[in-house]
Amino acid sequence: MTTYEILLLLDPEQAEARQDDIVARTRSLVERSGGTWQSHDAWGRRRLAYPIAHKEEGVYHLVVFDAEAETLTEVSRVLKIEDAVLRHLATRHIAGSRTSAPRDDAAALTAGSAAGEAGDARPNTLAAPSSETAAAETTPSATAVSETAEPEYAAPEEEAAPDEQPVEEEEE
Repeated sequence: MTTYEILLLLDPEQAEARQDDIVARTRSLVERSGGTWQSHDAWGRRRLAYPIAHKEEGVYHLVVFDAEAETLTEVSRVLKIEDAVLRHLATRHIAGSRTSAPRDDAAALTAGSAAGEAGDARPNTLAAPSSETAAAETTPSATAVSETAEPEYAAPEEEAAPDEQPVEEEEE
């Protein structure tokens, strides 16, 4: 069995019960075929980068499950038929990857900066770097590329063709 995740983009005009029904139907398809349901994360309503089916917003749901490839094919087929699903994307889940909504990152950064202002012991990730970190960032690393050094792939002068070698002036 393979672990998959599907990101669903649902029509925001549908009732919440209808959206839950789509997720429940997906879960039943997975479990009926011998797969195991791992998680469901409702990301909520978000503005779309461009309109889809004349909709400016969509409701996102991320589902993660273990199933065979045939099960994923059947789930995708059913989601394509469903009118309330604007888009869906099924991918293989990478072990150890996060499946939380992107808004959680922004909230954590905001909370971190507010905690830093309040004198919390946690480091403020939005603060300017200290002088030690700033010095370390400006020091070139061992793998840094020099702007003046000749690239490694350039041929040395000895290996140049005889007609391309520089002509040395003879002393008279």
